[in-house]
Amino acid sequence: MRITMVGTGYVGLTTGACLANLGNDVICLDIDEKKIATLNNGKMPIYEPGLKELVLRNVEEGRLRFTTETKYAIESSDIIFIAVGTPEGEDGSADLKYVLAVAESIGKFANGYKLVVNKSTVPVGTAEKVRETIKLHVQQEFDVCSNPEFLREGNAIRDFLNPDRVVVGVDNGKATEMMIKIYKGIERTGNPIMITDIKSAELIKYASNGMLATRISFMNQLASLCEKMGADIKQVAKGMGLDSRIGPRFLQAGVGYGGSCFPKDVKALMETLKNNNCDSSILDAVDNVNEKQKLYVIPQITSLLGDVNGKKIALWGLAFKPKTDDMREAPSIVITKELQKLGAKIIAFDPIAQEESKKHLTNLEYGKTPYETVEGADCLVVVTEWDEFRHLDFKKVKSLMAQPNIIDGRNVYEPKEMRELGFNYLSIGRK
Repeated sequence: MRITMVGTGYVGLTTGACLANLGNDVICLDIDEKKIATLNNGKMPIYEPGLKELVLRNVEEGRLRFTTETKYAIESSDIIFIAVGTPEGEDGSADLKYVLAVAESIGKFANGYKLVVNKSTVPVGTAEKVRETIKLHVQQEFDVCSNPEFLREGNAIRDFLNPDRVVVGVDNGKATEMMIKIYKGIERTGNPIMITDIKSAELIKYASNGMLATRISFMNQLASLCEKMGADIKQVAKGMGLDSRIGPRFLQAGVGYGGSCFPKDVKALMETLKNNNCDSSILDAVDNVNEKQKLYVIPQITSLLGDVNGKKIALWGLAFKPKTDDMREAPSIVITKELQKLGAKIIAFDPIAQEESKKHLTNLEYGKTPYETVEGADCLVVVTEWDEFRHLDFKKVKSLMAQPNIIDGRNVYEPKEMRELGFNYLSIGRK
């Protein structure tokens, strides 16, 4: 099938490459000339395991192209995916200006029937706004449907090829047939395609992220109680997760969630509820707990060091999660800025995200290795649970540090082992 993917951000680029790998003819369109030039030179603007190899193979085999020519891309395809950003507006709602700009371009350049697919995370009712925008310009027949993405950064290609479900919101049979044809290869592997009405599909994405964020904030709130009562949040989480009604995923306490989805989508769903005169108190609390959680390690650090002014503090991890260089809403940003306000000197190491972090943080020193980063440090804070940090030589770490203080913001290590090694060790919600 002939497909245009508008937007080469995380969702657009990954989805476009995966659709090409299924045998479709895919054009990835973006107005960012620098990004398209980067892609045409065989380089990736984002980090995602396996993405570069997938892109290069499909470009070489002629199924994947990159362009900034809007008219060409729209005229050349029968199906147009909208995968542009929906940033958080001043009131917390999703800003649809980029989505509607794409809709306007589709209306102007459509040269025949087009199926327009909303892939961007958008609030309920957006498909209708897209439809009305296209109608202002187009004389051709078209349909609009919703196909929300559920890609986890660091596991996106696997999630696309082996999804829990593919949600498709449609309002007629022609659009349904075309969307089923796109995902036919995936459906054959036993992964369900869920056909629903458009508004339900739009809400499923926000509701899913809202639920996952709620689980995280719930566990982080319980972690405080565990510390005060002498319980262990990891054991509590394991016991909860063994209940088949609950399951084990997203029950890990830590320094809060970040990224491009959870913070923005929770706020957008809160705003949608309020705009429709519905109570949003659960999600209000989820967001509030998460923002506070990002500062959880600050009093832990001061409990070990006292005044941190002039002290050297090492951070392991900057990205909001492992296997990505995404720094959007990362807890490391909040932690670093707060410590800098208190006069601390920060040195950080991240296997992938150090270059990206320079867009978000200033006056930060970077280590070339985890060991170099802790040299002369008064305290080490583990912010992102990269696998590289799990099996290091902690006798060497201790010998390099000025003071043997560790704050484990992701509960990577066992408290007993770390204390036996001579560290003053604090974690989240454990004795």
